[in-house]
Amino acid sequence: MATDFTEETAADAVVESFAPSTSPRLREILTSLVGHLHAFAREVELTIPEWETAIGFLTRTGHMCDDDRQEFILLSDVLGLSMLVETISNRKFGVATESTVLGPFHVVQSPPLELGATIDLVGTGTPCVVTGRVVSVDGSPLPGAELDVWQANDQGFYDVQQPRVQPRGNGRGLFTADSGGEFWFRTIVPSYYPIPTDGPVGELLIATGRHAFRPAHIHFIVTAPGHRPLTTHIFVAGSRYIESDTVFAVKKSLVVDFTEVTDAESAAKWNVPVPFRHADFTIIMQPAPAVPSA
Repeated sequence: MATDFTEETAADAVVESFAPSTSPRLREILTSLVGHLHAFAREVELTIPEWETAIGFLTRTGHMCDDDRQEFILLSDVLGLSMLVETISNRKFGVATESTVLGPFHVVQSPPLELGATIDLVGTGTPCVVTGRVVSVDGSPLPGAELDVWQANDQGFYDVQQPRVQPRGNGRGLFTADSGGEFWFRTIVPSYYPIPTDGPVGELLIATGRHAFRPAHIHFIVTAPGHRPLTTHIFVAGSRYIESDTVFAVKKSLVVDFTEVTDAESAAKWNVPVPFRHADFTIIMQPAPAVPSA
């Protein structure tokens, strides 16, 4: 332990306080974190009132978290950290579908639904059919792949944001791909929307002159045996804010045409009114790394 705690020795003093039994990975992470954190404070010459303001901000961020809203994820999103961690953790190889952020409104248990069912429990908005396949990088289908999907309604709100307006589970579903890896479900075209701005993250956006909007999208978490889980979106081509997503999540490969269909026969096939929109998206899963044998 350093005997004299100064600006120059502060980080080393903290690192030296870690017990020898500290796990190597935890030591690596904390050593880097302390070093960067102390360097940041020295670089900007952080004052005590500024430090107290930051502590208050983080405290209020924690107070905004509950089972339906995660303000810390929202903070991570608007700082670009969520997308950075996603990009690092899910480096894609070859043709695999790109990942993107989880977002603050994922619900652990989406209602299991049969293929072709609707996730729209309200009946407003432009009808839409989403179809696709789940395949491995070699193009082989992944039967039984599970797809957890969720989206905002046509007004830009998730069910958990409007408990007295939307029924719980609106815009959500858990689907299982068929023997050919194919999936399909009915919904409505989602709207672009602002992230919640009634908390500390909203204050941060205002203070930095940023807008709060996300382009229209549908979330997916896809799992298949022998493959890495994938968290991704499909973004509605032409949506507002497609070029300036406030959480930096748009990737060009995930922008999908929601094509208008006016054919009555197609509408009858999918049990939707005319006209409707159709989005088709192939999800390419990356094989999981082989586990070394003992």
